[in-house]
Amino acid sequence: METIARADLIELLQEEHGFSRQQATLFLEKMFELFIQTLEQGKSLKISGFGTFAVRDKATRLGRNPLTGKEAIISARRVPFFRPSRLLRDSVNGRPSAQDAHQ
Repeated sequence: METIARADLIELLQEEHGFSRQQATLFLEKMFELFIQTLEQGKSLKISGFGTFAVRDKATRLGRNPLTGKEAIISARRVPFFRPSRLLRDSVNGRPSAQDAHQ
């Protein structure tokens, strides 16, 4: 599986949409800032047809060190997660979406 890095996204914005390198970099940085700020505020970020980014609160729990077997307290924390839309799931699995069927 190939991974597309931030630099690759910048290059794609340049090649496919005519952004300068500086514009593409600034655009991505501002988008990521917006995503992070939204999640830090405890809000979810829904992008129609793509999915929802949100934060889950995890309670304190008892865990175990896998190397030693010793019990340890895992403190409460907030964990970001992504829930893909049905459209994205269908697309990734090669299935036509309901939206495609109507066209």
